[in-house]
Amino acid sequence: MAPSSTAQENTAAPDGAVPDQAAAPDGAVPDQAVVPDHAAGHLADLGAFVAASPSSFHAAAEAARRLDAAGFVGLAEADPWPGGPGSYYAVRDGAIIAWVVPDGAGAATGFHIVGSHTDSPSFKLKPKSTTGRHGWLQAGVEIYGGPLLNSWLDRELLLAGRIVLLDGSEHLVRTGPLLRFPQLAIHLDRSVNEGLTLDRQQHMNPVWGTGDPAQADLLALLARAAGVDPARVGGYDVVAADAQPAAVFGGDGEFFASGRLDNLSSVHASLAALIGHAASPAGGHIAVLAAFDHEEIGSATRSGASGPFLQEVLERISAGLGAGLEDRARGYADSVCVSADAGHAVHPNYPERHDPANRPLVGAGPLLKINANQRYATDAVGAALWARLCAEAQVPYQEFVSNNAMPCGSTIGPLTATRLGIRTVDVGIPLLSMHSAREMCGAEDPHRLARVARAFFAA
Repeated sequence: MAPSSTAQENTAAPDGAVPDQAAAPDGAVPDQAVVPDHAAGHLADLGAFVAASPSSFHAAAEAARRLDAAGFVGLAEADPWPGGPGSYYAVRDGAIIAWVVPDGAGAATGFHIVGSHTDSPSFKLKPKSTTGRHGWLQAGVEIYGGPLLNSWLDRELLLAGRIVLLDGSEHLVRTGPLLRFPQLAIHLDRSVNEGLTLDRQQHMNPVWGTGDPAQADLLALLARAAGVDPARVGGYDVVAADAQPAAVFGGDGEFFASGRLDNLSSVHASLAALIGHAASPAGGHIAVLAAFDHEEIGSATRSGASGPFLQEVLERISAGLGAGLEDRARGYADSVCVSADAGHAVHPNYPERHDPANRPLVGAGPLLKINANQRYATDAVGAALWARLCAEAQVPYQEFVSNNAMPCGSTIGPLTATRLGIRTVDVGIPLLSMHSAREMCGAEDPHRLARVARAFFAA
């Protein structure tokens, strides 16, 4: 199927999808930017969302905060849940699921789900986090997922995540710029430009101060930042994140750079779409946002896509509508999941790494991701659905398929399809520098993804 590259852009954002007049950070949008106002507003709001989400726990909390402001009701998993129409969400660690049950929903009503993930490749604090030598204070970190190690060098990094006290209470924490992986000067490694080799244990130990490690305590610094007593800390899940704000750049302001676009761009797009949908719900399905944690390390956790979180939520929603086993089976058969995760744009300096006939560009619309071996869950039925949705939203899209000589990554899509038997289609905005500390996309693509997600929720 040829991409719908001739589709016309809609000049109006979907009602409630994003605040069109969202304030961009000072200097973020060049005066000569040609991005339409509605897309620029979405982009500024995406930058604010990323800045508020340096860890998966912060991303879930920021999504919950926005849902609260939009009138959604937060539900604790241990409490009874209401049945019937309404807008709700539940948080499990660094994952969040939100849904809108429309008037008229019944026991066999199906689900329209947009799935994404809240985590990004990073560095996670080890036990005994304070290390150092030769007068430097360093942080003991373990590599999380598959970051491009060299991209994290010589950047100011913050720490963020959650601290859990001995009484079980959880506290979000984030610092200001604190860490840096300093690169060795070229004078001390004259061959560095012929090939940089980084030992994951030896070279990836960031500095955060000077002094005697025996007299310093990074965990105490984090506890003070969280406003808790260091002596009461029982555990922590804390990662490093790039401290640099998002920015629009390019000759015509056509690019957007930020940390964690993989995959907060999809979380934000689906969140904006669901909030807009809740303001004026339409369609005959239950709209669901599912933002999982731990995709970058395989998803096999209680809050990951291979875990039970989504299935349990869907079953509880159906039970609240009076569903039995037969009703749930009928509802799943009428359900679809759009797995939204960032994909690859063609790289101008490495074109040989891409399929010679399918070369997506940033700024040319979101991707439909296809793989014959089902590393992406898209099939012909899902591809046709995506084409219809993009046409309805007046959004161009592009197809992505891997070079046969290159291994293909995967997403939550096949996991969700396998676990629940729900038809799934894989999509996402195209990026360059995926898994870098700072990735880039086309400035209009995030808003386009939100528009298609809004059309999907309303279908």
